[in-house]
Order: sequence, then structure tokens, then C-alpha cells
Amino acid sequence: MIVWLNGAFGAGKTTAAYELLDLLPGSTLYDPEVIGAGLRWMLPKERLGQIADFQDLRSWRRLVVETAAALLTEVPGPLITPMTLLRREYRDEMFGAFAARRIPVRHLLLHAEEPALRARIDARAAADGGTTRAWCLGHLHPYQAALPWITAEAHTVNTTHLTPRRTAERLADAIRAGEGAVDIVQTPEPTGETVAAGVLLFDDRDRVLLVDPTYKPGWEFPGGVVERGEAPSVAGVREVFEELGLRLTGEPALLVVDWEPPHPPAFGGMRLLFDGGRLDADDAAALLLPSAELRGWRFVTEDEAAQLLPPNRLERLRCALRARRSGHPLYLEAGVPTGCRHLLH
Repeated sequence: MIVWLNGAFGAGKTTAAYELLDLLPGSTLYDPEVIGAGLRWMLPKERLGQIADFQDLRSWRRLVVETAAALLTEVPGPLITPMTLLRREYRDEMFGAFAARRIPVRHLLLHAEEPALRARIDARAAADGGTTRAWCLGHLHPYQAALPWITAEAHTVNTTHLTPRRTAERLADAIRAGEGAVDIVQTPEPTGETVAAGVLLFDDRDRVLLVDPTYKPGWEFPGGVVERGEAPSVAGVREVFEELGLRLTGEPALLVVDWEPPHPPAFGGMRLLFDGGRLDADDAAALLLPSAELRGWRFVTEDEAAQLLPPNRLERLRCALRARRSGHPLYLEAGVPTGCRHLLH
């Protein structure tokens, strides 16, 4: 199990973590900052110059998960992980990867009122120097901005008037009571190329429905991986029902087949998009969201989708909309219709 102690920089997470080790038998301190320090040694300065924080490195996020999984083969756990985590897309990526490896996560927030937090930052800066103080204070606003999503999920312990030991005792009590358990879909990591089927659903303004998964970063189309022996169109209809509680009638029309090349560590595979038709207001109002899999949905225009979808999914959507207008499905390779690749050069 991972006990993820979140909170502002300078909130005393590491101090509380050391105290917590005494209260949870078998626990081990797991500090992902060590991984960041190692990457700083190994990565070229040109790459490091492109980022503001080592959390922006995909390699760091991947190594945090893989290292935790490796550690849990050596120690019983839990792994006490004091690490500020403010970007929800990074949370989705890492917590989703933990879930795929069947590693449960407890997410706990150590929160202190700002005057107390600033006093702790000043005390830390007296030992570590002014650079530490500037770093911590510079992240107060991002911390405040992230509080709504963190507090909606994590169990909060207000540490404003608590000693580190008393904070650890509160944390231990919460963990034993099952607080902070992250309810997230356990999507197995693929071991080879996959076939996935998505379904595009539209409203009466021809806006397309996108969903926000809890287990990976970025927005997505309703749909999922085709199971063994399952027809892709059937898989798409099944996933729409499982994700949104919507039963589609009839067979959805094919819009796009896209071959996604492997890009390690991703294996790639075939991606299909189908036309699920228009939803009336009653259908849209009845949409359900399984909290372990999706946290939200919205109808968006193509321009709005460009702000939500990663580039490969956006190009797939644009081609699907073109196919829908023309009435002819398209075959793509890496998001480009075959026969059109020369237009990119």
C-alpha cells in the first residue's frame, strides 16, 4: 500500500512521515525526491532546462510507480510517501498506474492555515537557506488552486495546531479507519498491442461528448479496450453502457480506424471510433458516472476539444468529424489518413 502524504511545500510532510514510521508496523519511508535527484544527475542539461520541476518529467512519474512496485517486493509496506502533488493529471497518471499494478493508495492531505504554514517555511529556511523559502512561498498559490480537487479526494488532517507526533497519530488513526482510500478503476497494464473502440456521442448542437478518466491524464472518448473474442462495435456499445449508463440501440457506424504506432513504454495498436448518434436532453440528463473510472463529462466543440485532448486523440477526432460529414469512414496511420502523408512535408 502507498500512503501518499500531500500538502504544501514546507508543510512538514517529511517530519510527520518519520513519526508515522513508528506507528505503522512494517512501514518504510519512500521519498520520490531521491528519484528526482538521480534524474538531475543523469539527464542532459538541455532537457532539464525545459522543465520547471522534476515532476514534469514523464520518466520521474513512471519511475515513482515502478520503484514503489519494486520496493514492495522487498518490504511489507506500507510505503510512506511525503510528496506534494498539485497537478491532477499527474495524480491520474501515477495513481492509475498504481491501481493497474493492484497497489492500493491512501491519499492524505496535511493542511495548515497560511500564517502557520509561512512560519514553518521561515523555520525551514533558517536551516536550508533563502532559496528554499522562495521555492516554498512560490508554490503557495498553486497549492491553494489545487485544494478543491485534493480535498474532494484526500482525507484532510488540519495540522495548524498539531505537533509532528500528534499529526502522525491522527494520520495513523485515519489509515486504520480506511480514510483516504483512492477509489480508482484497476485497468491492467497492456502487455502488447491493443484494439480499442470509442464511441462519439453528439448533442443537438453537434458538440461531441468527452469524458474525464480518473486513471490516466487528459480527456477521452467514451470507450475502451476490446476484450478477447469481442467485436469492436460491440465493445464500444458495452463501454458506453458501463461508463455512462446509456444503452445504445442499433449498430454504431464506423468513422475512423487509426493505427497508433508503439511509443515505448506504450505498445500502440488499432483505435476505432464509431458514431453513436445524437443524445436528446433526457438522455444527457440521465448519464451516470462511475466514480472509480470517470469524474466528469461535457459536450464540447472542436475548438474546445483542442484544449482537452492530447494531440493524437485530437487528430483522430478531427478525422472522425470529417468522416461523419462526408459519410465515408477513414483509415489512418498515426493520425494521418493514408495517401495524405505527403501533405505533411
